[in-house]
Amino acid sequence: MAFLDWRQLLLALPGVLVAMTFHEYAHGLVAFRLGDPTAYRAGRLSPEPWAHIDWFGLAALLLIGFGWAKPVPIDPRYFRRPQRDMMLVALAGPAANFVMAFMGAVAVTYWQVHAGVPTSPGIGYYVFRILEYATVLNVAFGVFNLIPVPPLDGSRVVAGILPPSWLRRYYSLERFGLLILIVLLFTPFLTDVLDPARQWVLATLLRGAGALWGAP
Repeated sequence: MAFLDWRQLLLALPGVLVAMTFHEYAHGLVAFRLGDPTAYRAGRLSPEPWAHIDWFGLAALLLIGFGWAKPVPIDPRYFRRPQRDMMLVALAGPAANFVMAFMGAVAVTYWQVHAGVPTSPGIGYYVFRILEYATVLNVAFGVFNLIPVPPLDGSRVVAGILPPSWLRRYYSLERFGLLILIVLLFTPFLTDVLDPARQWVLATLLRGAGALWGAP
């Protein structure tokens, strides 16, 4: 999804910053809990957006719908069980996005149930739209990063469950990861796989949020 209208850019920006920031922060925090101080020493164990923004990646995400944050440095040599722990670190990023998306869904649903969807431009209207964008963007960021292609988190999850004898062969594909990802983005993968996955996750979170407030 590309946000080309300047008003949409402004409304989407908080959601983009939240999605990128908490995704990377979660990676660093879980790695730190598992014994890796690399992100902490690099000043990246922070929930502040400025610690994680890649300005080119941010601009690309806003303008063409495909972007990136500054990856948190991880050193698996600190882990007691590197294969398993790298998988947990990888899962932490998308998990953080889904948590943030659910929080956004809870807020949006509460607003809809108790006040109705605002339609007239004003502070309430813009806050509601920002929450909507943040919810959708966090879902999109989480689902996209679960694609099992390097350097995305999904590839680390796959590596975490593969038999050790397969790992060297799997990691040899990493040098082609970006090329594979670009090719996928120009195939029906987006519309046939990624979009339905995003819609399913978003619908599930909204149903869960609606159940909290008694929404029909």
